[in-house]
This record gives sequence, structure tokens and C-alpha cells, in this order.
Amino acid sequence: MTDGGGSTAYNSHIEGLRQNEFPMLRDEVYLDHGGTTLYARSLVDKFAADMTSNLFGNPHSASSSSQTSTSRIEDIRLRVLQFFNADPSEFDLIFVANATAGIKLVTEAFRCSPPGFNYLYHQACHTSLVGVREEATNSICLDDAAMSEWLGGDSPSPEFNHHDRPVLFAYPAQSNMDGFRFPLDWSEKLRKSKSASNYSIFTLLDAAALVATSPMDLSKSETAPDFTVLSFYKMFGFPDLGGLIVRRRAASIFQSRKYFGGGTVDMVVCLREQWHAPKTQALHESLEDGTLPVHSIIALDSALDVHRQLFKSMNHVSFHTSFLSQRLHDGLAALRHSNGHPVCVIYSQQPLASKRPESSSGNGPVVAFNLQNHLGGWVSLVEFEKLAVLKRFHVRTGGLCNPGGIARSLGLEPWEMKRNFSAGFRCGTDNDIISGRPTGVIRVSLGAMSTISDVDKFIAFIVEFYRTENVPKCTPSTSTLTHQNLPNMCVKSITVFPIKSCGGFRIPAGIMWEVKAEGLAWDREWCLVHRGTGQALSQKRHPRMALIQPIIDFSKGQLRVAYRGPLLKQNTPEISVPLSANPGPFQASATSKPLASRVCGEEISAQIYTSNKVNDFFTTILGVPCVLARFPPGGSGKSMRHAKAHLQKYQKVNRKLQCKMPCQFPGMDTPPDSDSETERQRILLSNESPILMMNLSSLEALNRQITDRGGKAVSSEVFRANIVVGSSDAEPQSSAYSEDHWSSLRIGQQDFKMLGSCRRCHMVCIDQETAEKSEEPFVTLAKTRRFDGKVFFGTHMCHIPAQSGTKEAQFPTITVGDKVLIDPM
Repeated sequence: MTDGGGSTAYNSHIEGLRQNEFPMLRDEVYLDHGGTTLYARSLVDKFAADMTSNLFGNPHSASSSSQTSTSRIEDIRLRVLQFFNADPSEFDLIFVANATAGIKLVTEAFRCSPPGFNYLYHQACHTSLVGVREEATNSICLDDAAMSEWLGGDSPSPEFNHHDRPVLFAYPAQSNMDGFRFPLDWSEKLRKSKSASNYSIFTLLDAAALVATSPMDLSKSETAPDFTVLSFYKMFGFPDLGGLIVRRRAASIFQSRKYFGGGTVDMVVCLREQWHAPKTQALHESLEDGTLPVHSIIALDSALDVHRQLFKSMNHVSFHTSFLSQRLHDGLAALRHSNGHPVCVIYSQQPLASKRPESSSGNGPVVAFNLQNHLGGWVSLVEFEKLAVLKRFHVRTGGLCNPGGIARSLGLEPWEMKRNFSAGFRCGTDNDIISGRPTGVIRVSLGAMSTISDVDKFIAFIVEFYRTENVPKCTPSTSTLTHQNLPNMCVKSITVFPIKSCGGFRIPAGIMWEVKAEGLAWDREWCLVHRGTGQALSQKRHPRMALIQPIIDFSKGQLRVAYRGPLLKQNTPEISVPLSANPGPFQASATSKPLASRVCGEEISAQIYTSNKVNDFFTTILGVPCVLARFPPGGSGKSMRHAKAHLQKYQKVNRKLQCKMPCQFPGMDTPPDSDSETERQRILLSNESPILMMNLSSLEALNRQITDRGGKAVSSEVFRANIVVGSSDAEPQSSAYSEDHWSSLRIGQQDFKMLGSCRRCHMVCIDQETAEKSEEPFVTLAKTRRFDGKVFFGTHMCHIPAQSGTKEAQFPTITVGDKVLIDPM
């Protein structure tokens, strides 16, 4: 193993310790160390031994246990300062909850300054630094050019020439978005700049991203930042604790701070006089309000020991992660589709040689990028995450709490970001490509326990699912079929899902089932709602919901619910609620505030059941505090929802010329998806449309591909379709995926309009009989049914009411075995 750490020998050292020290990484590829790195088993064991062999009390006391805590805290405080080569006579360390809490503490002091303060921050700042501007008298965001001008002596603004008003400048040591490392000598240059003769300049350095994988040297007080914030969990994985390192020459700014808490004062007078005397012996004593997180600080001692034991030094970690990051960057940059178009658009610089000449540190172990298909179209981050989660990769996507960095990398102007907001874009929403441009990035960040294998597996994942080897040509479509040449089709099964995301109730053969404006009768009329958040629960997070079996019992007028999984002793075998709209079981809004509920991000007004027996039944099964709620048809306002399914702007059914997206089915065209406004169709609690239909021939084609790859065929139940249609012919292959191009159906005497293909997530990988997760069928679908970056299977549709006064028009029904006509004349 070399001293540098950036070698295959050091990588072998890390590989050797991972099995014992990081057992949680078995079968997982963790690439989100920028969020938090991982804690070692030795750290947990050492901390547990420390806690069980010592008695730690509240440090604000004179007892022996309290003094033990105080002594250990001060020893650890000194040890952390020494870790960064910070002389305790020149610096002090204040323990805080995280880096953001440290930023708020500094901001509070400046806010209390009588003349106020002016604030400058670099464009690459984390959102927590951007937010400081709301407390400042004046604020300016600086890009690289403006920063150079300021360092050169130019005033950033005439408003900043107020001699009595201090200036706070904040910037990241390393961008949390793309990993770029900024010069650490900016503090010194600003102190020597022409501007410093006009007003006091203080610097606030966000070092959280940098110190996670790199040493930071504060040995020279005259060149160091005035305030440095960091998060220890990004360095060691545990404890959840942050630090604010203050240069003592800047400590005077805290004298203006007004708030005081327990432990920070020597005397407080109330009643007739209001006076207090802050502690003055040490800076941290006057700033650490209330009882310190004693046990987290004690854990930090163990974290420092174990980190040195496992990884030798931060220099080793730095060289190792740079070595891996270079490998990742080069691997992604080299990927090309067969037409030569790059697979990845990379925003991070190369880690070992930054292109910015003023930086000597290069880039941190972060690669931020986006994916493009062979036509240059962007791959949706939401769709990428679905596949990454399924293949057990842990990465970060989106805006990364770095608005300035995202805007610079993606070329987004402020007006464009505000327009995206007006168009409905929010943090975490599915709509992440607007006006043909992405709204976020994919970030892969490496840590001390990352390995060559992690990097190579991720590159292989990108190659397998996002590089197109055979670019298709635009040719006349041969797959467009009409009802004249399709095999005989009929309804094979009808299923309703009374409780959203729970098991289905299959309609017996011979039963005429009502079709309503909102979909099939009793379909997704109920849901389970989290007691705290009001969010509707889903199988994606709670797979055991598949084993909750609703039964519609018309003879008793009840929705009976049983659980098909192993029952606990306290489990009730079955519960039931009335099918009728009896208001008795529901929460009375006049006596208590109703729980606001959300389905697919949409706020709804649902009826909440009050029965403890009913709600405890579901809570016990899922291990989640939840209640049963009902969303009956016929509502208005927030008691009504509308379908979201529609056709793509660029795709029309039965088009004769198609440019086929990369897929494995020759002659298959892009399926209709959603994009143009049509008449709004009412829905209950389904995700997108009144009815979901599936073609059995398409399932058979999919299963052939799965089994050809050595996988296990999947059942139709995983797609949770309401209506399954199939051919009565022995050779139904010719009709596989023909539903992509249907515009309407007639089932029995009822007409239906096709609303577009169903966009899929990895919920289809949950076995509806066992609630077990697997990779299929989503992995095969991602290779064969991914269009414009989205994965499709099945088709949305709605009922078209008949205009006549016939019985079929007044009470529309369908049944298993009904004949199906495609695009009837």
C-alpha cells in the first residue's frame, strides 16, 4: 500500500475491511457520500463500549458524572481543532447540530449588529448559505468574474461602501453539486484587498463537502476563514453533529448577539430588573445554548479513533477518492452511442486537473452529469432513479440544494427557473424536463470506503441501460393494426382495487360489473393515509400492502378486509366497513380538524374512519401509523380528481411513419403517452386514469424476453390492470403491443377511449402473492419498452357514455368473456 493511497493496493485494503466493517453494503452500491458517508461497525462497537463503561451526566452540574462529561467534551473539542491543525489559542470550536446550524449562529450575530450587515455569497453556495441574504441589509451573488473583480479592488456595489457596516462573504470550499474546489486563500486576499480599507470583511467558509474526503489545514490563523462550518456525519458517518470553527480575531461579532440560553450566562436577573451577564471565559461557553448533545460528542471521540485505524489519514482518503473519481469521470466521458453521440453530459471537472487555473486543488470526488439518448434527448431523473433503486445503486438526483450551481451548469436564467416554478415544477416532482431542458442533475459522490468495484459497476449499469448500440432508422411502420386484421379479442379478467395499493378483487365470471365515469365501480375508492403526514401509502414503500385483501361482499353490504400474510398475536383476522355512504364511521369535521390528505402530490379531502379497530388493523400489519380513508365518487373541489393520462405531442396513433426509439421489438412504434389536454376525466384514487387495460399478448411477449435472459416469468397481477384482454387464437404474438396504436375499444356494448400508455415504476417488481421484491419485470421493460427515457406497459382508458336511452346506456356494465373490438367503425 503506497503512502498516497491512490493505488490498487490501497483499494485492496478497503475491499478487505468492507465485509466486516460495512456489512450494510452487501449487495448495495452506495454512491451518495456527499449526503452522508457510512459508519463503521468498529465505530458503533467502540461507542457502545464507551457508553456502557462510563457514566456521563449533564455537564451543567458539579456531580462526578457531569464533570466526566465536561472533561471529555473539552478533550474532544481540542482533538477536533488539532485534527485541522487549528491552534486553540487562535481558534475555538462550537458544537452545533450540523453545518446549517453553524451558519444560522453566525447569521444571528451579524443580524444583531446595530448598523446591520452586507452579504456577498458565491454562486456555488449551498441553499443554507443563500438563505443568509434574507437577514442582510444588502446582498449580492457573485460569479467567478465578479469575484475576481472584487479581489482586484473593485467595489461589488456602491451600497457596500458603508464604513460602519460589516461585510460577510460566504463560499464553499468544495461545491456540493459538482465537487469543484475553490481557492482557500480568498480569506487572506480579501483581508489584503483595497475593499478591506473601507469596511470590515469577514469570511464564512462552508467546508462540509471538502473535509469529508480531504484534509483541511488551519495552521495559519492570518490566512484562515473567520468562520468555518462542517458536518461530522459527512466525515465519519456518525455522530449526527456539526461544528463551527471561529477565528478568535473575529469573535467580537458575537458580542452583538442578543439571545442567550441555559449554560451560556453567569447571572440572570428577572422581575423588576432584566439583566444578564454572559459567560466570558471561553467563546464556546457563550454560544452553546442549552445542554450540549453530550453523547454525540462522546461518539465523535470514537469516530476519530476508528477513522484513523481504518483509513490511516485524510491524505490517504483524499488520494484514494481522487483516484476513483478520475476512473469514474473517464469511464462516463468515454461512453458513446453507436452514432457517436455522448451518453453523458458531465458538469464536473476532472478531479486531478481542474481546468480553472486559479485552483490548485482540482475537483473533489464528485461527478455530476445528465444522461442523453442517441437522439440527444434528456433522460428523466425520475426514470433514472427508478432503475437505479431497483439495481441497488444509491445516488442523488435533482437540484442538490445548490440553485446557483444548477443554474450555471444547466444554463438556466432566473426567468426560466421562475417559469418552471409557474409550470408546476417543485423539488421532488416528476416533471423534471421542462422546455426541452433538465431541471437537475445526477450526482455520484465517493467516500473513504468506496472501491474500484463500485465505480465499475456503476459504469456498467449506465452502459447496460442507457447506451444505444444499434441506432434505429426512420422507416415506415409495419405494426399499425386495425380491428379487421387483429385476432379475435375478448376480456380475460376484470379486477378492481378497492383500497389503493392493496390487493385486488377479481370479478367472478358471469357477473355484470358497472362502469362509472370515474372508472370501474368500487375501484380505488379507499386508501390508507399516514397519521402524521396525511400522505397516501403506497406499495413502493410498504410492499406488505399487496397482502391486504379487500373483498366486496354485496350480501352483507360490506367491504371486508383480510390479511394474507403471517398474523401477529395482536392481529384481528378481518375487519369490515359499510359499502354505503353512512356518515357514522367517519371523522366529524365540526368536532375536530380533518386530516389533510395527499395522493400523488395532490391535496384531497377524504373521509377519515374513526374506528380504532379498523385503523389499528392496518397499522399493525404495516408497522406504520395510518388510518383508512374514503374518497367516494361524485365529489367536488378537493373531493374530486381528474385523470392525467394523455397522448404525447409528437405521437399520433396509427401514424404511418415512425422514428423508433431504442427498443428490442422490430417495427414497434413509440407508444402514446400523455401530453395534450383533452376533456378532463374524473378519477378517484388511481394515479392517472379511470381504467387501466393490459393486453395479454404483450405480457406473453415480455415474459419470453425475461425467460430468454434466464429470468422468471411474471404474472399479470404485478401490473395491477383493471381489464385484461387477450386473443382467442393459439398464435397471439402478432397482437403484442398493438394496443400502443389503438384509439378506442368496444367491450361488449360499451365504448372506451384510449388515453395513452401507462408509465411504470418499480412497483411492478413486487410479487402480489408474496410481497417480495425482485428486479423483473422492470429491468427488461427498461431495455425493451423505454421511450423518451420513460418505461411503459399497459394502456389508460376511459368510458364513453352512450347517448341513447337504452338499458346499456343507463347502467353500463362489462363482464369477463365480452368480445373486444379495436377501433370499431
